Amino acid sequence: MKLTNTLTMKKEDFATYEPGVVKMYTCGPTVYGRAHIGNLRSYIMEDVLEKALEYEGYRVDRVMNITDVGHLTSDADTGEDKMLKGARKEHKSVLELADMYTKAFFEDCARLNIRKPATVVPATTRIEDFIEMVQALLTKGYAYIAGGNVYFDTSKLDRYHVFGNQNAEDLAVGVRDSVEEDGNKRNKTDFVLWFTKSKFEDQELKWDSPWGIGYPGWHIECSAISLRELGEHLDLHCGGIDNAFPHHTNEIAQSEAYLGHSWCTHWFHVLHLNDAGGKISKSKGAKLTVSLLEEKGYDPLVYRLFNLQSHYRKPLTFSFESLDNAAQAYQKLTARVTALGKGGQPDMAKAEPYIERFKAALGNDLNTAGALTVLYDMLKSDLTDATKRWLAGDFDRVLGLDLLSGKGAESGKAAVDSGLAEEIEGLIAKRAEARKNKDWAAADAIRDELAARHVVVKDTPQGVQWHIEN
Repeated sequence: MKLTNTLTMKKEDFATYEPGVVKMYTCGPTVYGRAHIGNLRSYIMEDVLEKALEYEGYRVDRVMNITDVGHLTSDADTGEDKMLKGARKEHKSVLELADMYTKAFFEDCARLNIRKPATVVPATTRIEDFIEMVQALLTKGYAYIAGGNVYFDTSKLDRYHVFGNQNAEDLAVGVRDSVEEDGNKRNKTDFVLWFTKSKFEDQELKWDSPWGIGYPGWHIECSAISLRELGEHLDLHCGGIDNAFPHHTNEIAQSEAYLGHSWCTHWFHVLHLNDAGGKISKSKGAKLTVSLLEEKGYDPLVYRLFNLQSHYRKPLTFSFESLDNAAQAYQKLTARVTALGKGGQPDMAKAEPYIERFKAALGNDLNTAGALTVLYDMLKSDLTDATKRWLAGDFDRVLGLDLLSGKGAESGKAAVDSGLAEEIEGLIAKRAEARKNKDWAAADAIRDELAARHVVVKDTPQGVQWHIEN
């Protein structure tokens, strides 16, 4: 398998420290609000990556943190704690807010067939580990105390900007101008390891430490949790591209200073989901959630397919028109699989070339669009229905589209053989073209022809749905 490594900006052979085992860390959500679909793009692609590695034969040990303290509204260590701000807004305690939105996050993940990592660690459960790591960095001379807070001293590093090949737009999120400046910092790029009450008198969550009552900075949590759960050598660290700087840059700085050796060999970053106005984010007040998509009539797996049709290294532009196209593609795909006959045994000799093609697509920097092409080519082939069904289920171990769930059955397609289904889909496509050209007479004629064959056609926000009436 080859994957693009953000450290080198090159597509490299993926290798692990321990043969056959992937130590994988995923930056989890800051649980002050419901995740928007831009956040969830990263988690979808990380889920596909984990499952693709398993498909390739690896054992994947995956860890995710839950940020329930210490993430400020500015990545420059200024502003308010996002959790405290969210708790005040919703009239809840910070831990009540964290519990509510942690549950909501994993509910959304379940709707999108994103598997919950085997190990999930809320930051508030590891305070002793954070204190131990901060103390070690002070002892080694990589940190200093100023104004009651503990800071990492980036001037002690030979190289701080490890993701130097990233373009300015991708890094801009990490250097936002802020109304308030932190005058305690020796260097502009220094970052907080531990805040004391000198930062926020009204901070709800705080703990005793050698430096005073306070709470950890955002960056220290991922390093300490990863080191405790996955050891000193991490194979794969994942996140959205906006985490690359400063969050992941700071993780590398503090982890390697603490360890005294290189830490993570491969960095996997998913680019932004945009709309017409730019990157979709909570700070823009965007309300695009999985729940909203469901309210509008979309199956959440339509959104998963929408992401798989693109490449994780490319920005993806969202619109409801493009989601409608994905919905139509999803409907056709599930109908085609559901219509396959259920008898017989798969011909594994004839299935093998398609398996190899599927692996090759995934192995080429997680080319999910290429993997979908293999699926479509397989369904159009002259393989037996039993072989097609087996392959669809095998591929779906990675794709996660519920291809064998019988989703086409509710519209009566289960009783339609694949040849007739293809003929009906062809007529529906011609009707759509006629409607697009405002040729209403032709569109009505096709609808009448379908009705004469007992095919009921319904136009929905997810595209055209049809079933055969008995």
